[in-house]
Amino acid sequence: MMDVKDIVARFEHIEGQRDNWNNHYQELADYMLPRKADIVKKRSRGEKKMELIFDGTALQSVDLLSSSLHGMLTSGASAWFHLTMKDEELGRDEEVQRWLEDSSQRMMRAFTMSNFETEVHEMYVDLVVFGTGCMFVEMENNTLRFSTRHVSEFYVAEDQFGIVDTVFRKYELSARQAVQRFGIDNVGTFIQRTFKTKPDEEVTILHAVMPRKDRDPSKKDNKNMPFASMYICMETKMIIAESGFQELPYVVPRFLKATGEVMGRSPAMVALPDVKMLNLMSKTIIQAAQKMIDPPLLVPDDGFLLPIRTQPGGLNFYRSGSRDTITPLNTGANIPIGLQMEEQRRQAIRAAFFVDQLLSGTTPNMTATEVIQRQEERMRVIGPVLGRLMNEMLRPLIDRAFALMLRAEMLSVPPEVLQGVDVDIEYVSPLARAQKSSSVNGVIRALEILMPLAQSLPVGDHINPDGLVNYLTESLGVPKKVLKPQSAIDEEREERAAMQQEQMERQMEQEDVATVGQAAQAVRMVGANEQ
Repeated sequence: MMDVKDIVARFEHIEGQRDNWNNHYQELADYMLPRKADIVKKRSRGEKKMELIFDGTALQSVDLLSSSLHGMLTSGASAWFHLTMKDEELGRDEEVQRWLEDSSQRMMRAFTMSNFETEVHEMYVDLVVFGTGCMFVEMENNTLRFSTRHVSEFYVAEDQFGIVDTVFRKYELSARQAVQRFGIDNVGTFIQRTFKTKPDEEVTILHAVMPRKDRDPSKKDNKNMPFASMYICMETKMIIAESGFQELPYVVPRFLKATGEVMGRSPAMVALPDVKMLNLMSKTIIQAAQKMIDPPLLVPDDGFLLPIRTQPGGLNFYRSGSRDTITPLNTGANIPIGLQMEEQRRQAIRAAFFVDQLLSGTTPNMTATEVIQRQEERMRVIGPVLGRLMNEMLRPLIDRAFALMLRAEMLSVPPEVLQGVDVDIEYVSPLARAQKSSSVNGVIRALEILMPLAQSLPVGDHINPDGLVNYLTESLGVPKKVLKPQSAIDEEREERAAMQQEQMERQMEQEDVATVGQAAQAVRMVGANEQ
C-alpha cells in the first residue's frame, strides 16, 4: 500500500508549481472563457463574469476553432476511426476483417449513445483557451461515461518520455455526496460527523492516479493493477477508497507544449495581448462616441437656473439680456482611426485562432486544382497541432474505450489468430481524409498523365491494379463491407479464367472440325477430278 503522506506531499509540490499557470489561466478565462473564470478568483454562484469584455471577437474565435476541431477530428455525423492490424498480411484475413469492422461499428455506437459529444466539445474549448484538457473515461452499467475536468481541478506529471502518467484531481463535494459515493463506513469520522451535522457542507477530496510501483502482476485484483487509484480526504489526510486501473483513465492532451513544461500552451495565450488591447480600445472608443453623441455642456457660472434640462423639449431659463448660452464641449476625438486600429487587433486575434484558414472555403469559380491547393494550405497550417491531438487525445481515448468494452464483453469474441496480437487504429475523420487527399490526388494526376501514353508505351506493366484499388479505398475511408473480400475476388477470377479457357478450347475444337471438313472436301474434290 502506498504511503498517503508521500502522495499528499507530491501533490502539494506539483500544486505549488502551478501558481503562475493558474494566474495565467484566470486572465485567459476572464477575457475569452468567462463561464470558467473560477480559477484564482472564487466568485459566488450566479455572479456576473463578463465585466472585462467589451468586444466579442475572441469569444467567437474560441467557439469557431473548438467547433472546427470537433468537426474535423471526432464528428458524430460519421465514423472517425477504424480498427485495423499492424500486420498487413494478418489484416487481409477475411475473418479478421469482419471482426475489425464489427468492433469498430460497436465502438462508434457506444460513443454515440454516451455523453461523449458534449464532454469532448468541452475539452476542445479547454484546449483552445488553456492549452491542456483532461477527460475521465469510465464504464458504468455497460455504458461509456466521459467527464471533462475543470482546469483548476487537475494536476499532472510526465514520465521520462514526456507522456502524462500521473494525474491528481482536487475537488470539493458535499459530505452527503461523499457518503453516497464512498459509503458511510469508509469516509472516516470527520466526514461522518459533518454528514450528521451539516450534510451540505463541502469537503475536499484528492483523487490520485499514478503508476503502481509495488504490485504482483500474477494477481488480477484492483490493488495489483498497473495504475493505482486513491481517494484521499484532504482535511484528515486519510485514504477513503483505494483501487486501480488497467490503463490510465484520464486522457490529457496538450494543444502545444514548450520544452521543459508539462502544461500545454494555446492559441488564446498567443492572442491574449491583442485581446486585452482590443477590449481596452473598445471601451475607450465607446466612451469617445458617447461624448460625441451626448457631449459635455459648457454652462456659464452665472445667469442660469439649475438643473440643466437636456431631454428633448426641455426648457432652460437664463437672465434676460445676457448673451451667455449653453454650448457643447467638442473633444475632437477621431473615431475612424480608433475603429481602424480595432480592426487591426481583430485580424490579429483571428489569425491566432486560424480563423482565416478555417473559413477559407471554396467559391463557385474555383477549379479542382485550386480547391486541392486550398485544402493543402489549410492542412500545412493546422496539421502539426492536430497531429499532437491525435497522439495525445484520440489514441489514448480509443485505447481506453476499446479495453473497457472488451472487458465488459461488449465486443464479439476475436478470432483465435488475434490472441496476443495488438490492434492498431486508423483515423478516417474528415481531417484524416483531407490529409490523405493530397497523396490520392497525386496518384490520380499520375494516372491522368500515364494513361494517354499507354497506347505507345508499356505503362500498364508498372501498375498493380489490386494495389491501386486497395490504396485508393483505404485512403478515402471506404468501409470494408462495401468491398468484396479477396477470396470472392479470387474465386470470380478463377471462374472467369475457366470460362475463358473453356471458350478457347471450344473455339479450337470448332476450328479443328472446320479444318477437318475442309480437308475432307478437298480430298473429295481431288478424287472427282481424277475420275
